[in-house]
Amino acid sequence: MSAEPGRAATSVCSDGCCAAVDDGKRAVLTRRVRGLVAATIAYNVVEAVVALSAGAVASSTALLGFGLDSIIEVASAAAVAWQFSGADPRARERTALKVIAVSFFALAAYVTVESGRALFGGDTADHSTVGIVLAAVSLVVMPFLSTAQRRAGRALGSASAVADSKQTLLCTYLSGVLLVGLLLNSLFGWYWADPVVGLVIAAVAVKEGRDAWRGRHCC
Repeated sequence: MSAEPGRAATSVCSDGCCAAVDDGKRAVLTRRVRGLVAATIAYNVVEAVVALSAGAVASSTALLGFGLDSIIEVASAAAVAWQFSGADPRARERTALKVIAVSFFALAAYVTVESGRALFGGDTADHSTVGIVLAAVSLVVMPFLSTAQRRAGRALGSASAVADSKQTLLCTYLSGVLLVGLLLNSLFGWYWADPVVGLVIAAVAVKEGRDAWRGRHCC
């Protein structure tokens, strides 16, 4: 890519992720990533508080797990926020990717344990209107945040931003699973629907965690 007159073009290369971005565009994209990460953190903090509170009231393992997933998502987004708070975000990319990878593994471990508990001897959860509304709202909000951050990360050539967008996308899947599970439990008493799909999502989380650890989340 040729740079505009008077404006330097810098090649971004991190773990095989390369793009030529001029300084002006880089500044715009960096601010965009920071804003999206801040929005993700803020939303997930609220989501965690609501889910954990509703889960305790309804004795819902699924809702409690969803709330803890929100905390893990905050950790992942915070790693990207830390990376882009420095003068040279590229120098911090590898560390940020490691943190994101660990957050994927933590999510997979927790979902697996809680899905197992729900399938084999877990208490049957009560109906939770708050949980159903929360899952429905997250199912709308999370895809927007994930798509916007992934596009900005790809344009900037940031593997960590792309990896974190996939963490947010997994939260979208969990929102859908939670919504279906809560509805099936409320309407038909099918308590097993949520944990079965949760195990599938845990397997996907492990794969994404390996990719982040190896730096494969790229453009």
